[in-house]
Amino acid sequence: MARGFSSVLQLTDLNDFINPSQECIKPVKIEKKPGKTSAIRIGEDGNYMQVSEGGMEIKLKKAKITLNDCLACSGCITSAESVLITQQSQEELNKVLKENRVLKEMNEEEKQKIVVVSISPQARASLAAKYKLTTPEAAKKLTGFFKSIGVHYVFDTTFSRNFSLIESQREFVRRYRAKDIQPGSIPLLTSACPGWICYAEKTHGDYILPYISTVKSPQQVMGSLVKYHLGPLLGKLSNQVYHVTIMPCYDKKLEASRQDFYNDLYSTRDVDCVITSIEVESMLEASGISLADIEPVELDTLYSSLDDGNPTNHFGSGSGGYCEHVFTYAAAELFGEYSTDLTFKTLRNQDFKELTLEKDGAIVLKFAVANGFRNIQNLVQKIKRNKCSYHFVEIMACPSGCLNGGAQIRPEGEESLKDLVARVEKLYKSLKNSKPEENTKIHELYEEWLGGIDTEKTHKLLHTQYHAVEKMSNALNIKW
Repeated sequence: MARGFSSVLQLTDLNDFINPSQECIKPVKIEKKPGKTSAIRIGEDGNYMQVSEGGMEIKLKKAKITLNDCLACSGCITSAESVLITQQSQEELNKVLKENRVLKEMNEEEKQKIVVVSISPQARASLAAKYKLTTPEAAKKLTGFFKSIGVHYVFDTTFSRNFSLIESQREFVRRYRAKDIQPGSIPLLTSACPGWICYAEKTHGDYILPYISTVKSPQQVMGSLVKYHLGPLLGKLSNQVYHVTIMPCYDKKLEASRQDFYNDLYSTRDVDCVITSIEVESMLEASGISLADIEPVELDTLYSSLDDGNPTNHFGSGSGGYCEHVFTYAAAELFGEYSTDLTFKTLRNQDFKELTLEKDGAIVLKFAVANGFRNIQNLVQKIKRNKCSYHFVEIMACPSGCLNGGAQIRPEGEESLKDLVARVEKLYKSLKNSKPEENTKIHELYEEWLGGIDTEKTHKLLHTQYHAVEKMSNALNIKW
């Protein structure tokens, strides 16, 4: 559990997936009766037993918690595998699909929910590596699989990432130009990683939050597109569209459950359900089929960046290329430099590297990529001591970034994690790259859907906000 650290402490071995502490565990449920007392005994097998006054023992059931039970108590950093998540699983998707099938049998198809699946490029690459497919093959076979079970549309969050990158570029330039008159606007820290956001909100509160980009992640931008653009196109309200994302990270489930992404009017979330790469693997195994054996289906084109029918990508890191895209845009916009030959300098480890632009002998732009909580913690301490010299930092909680997300498919046999991540990265980067600012469909949506650049609607649907969380006392002080 990460708490406040000494400003001189250098972390060298901090796990990136921290199990929840005692503060967010609801282990058992006790039936209380007036006038009666009882005790709890923990057996040798770890089970809880309720002991009555007469000595009778009753085995207690563990109480499942949902994402909405989270008290945001600062007792954990990330969700990790051990959190009991019941509302964000393939079972929920199957439930909606079953309800749709029943409505079809009753000739009431107009009451069906439109089911949309949006797949992240990192999860797609992980599944491609698992089933020994090329990236385009995996994209089309995943589309075939989901449509075979009743999904209406399958999209690629590379498309929504165009918006995230463009908005991040513009936000940085605005902050850079205002840095001398608005202290605290630089460095700009990326906001696409929910593990990092959760950590910042719960551990550093108001001190770090002003530096974090307000741009929504590609997952949540896709949520805005599906609920507030696709829905109206189909004549559906947002609660009549069920949106599922396929992600490389368990923390994306927590991101989707944030109150900021909940529509009170229609009682629905922008992303209704998040399923991880590992869970897609489980779905395939439960169906008794391999992804490699599924008939490919052509990709939906409404929210997809395609080149001759195949998906495209963005250049840069496996986490989306925020550092590279913002850097090249800022270099051109602020200093008239248009070079795309970017050379990073690796610092203390492979997960911390920097990128600089010199002009007239002086460094005018200094960017960095910081992956893993070891590097994040050290960066945060520099910011708090006013010792940070960076203008922009791409931050991801996982070592090696999103390609090595905590919910990506793990290595099998004698293959090491390092070798698997290298294979996933090769698949991820095998696609043709495209620049977000050159995507004509994105520009059309800015005009037709958002009413232009920097409009109130643009800010509402593409940006968000963060909230400092007051720390609880240590779990050992809790009175039961």
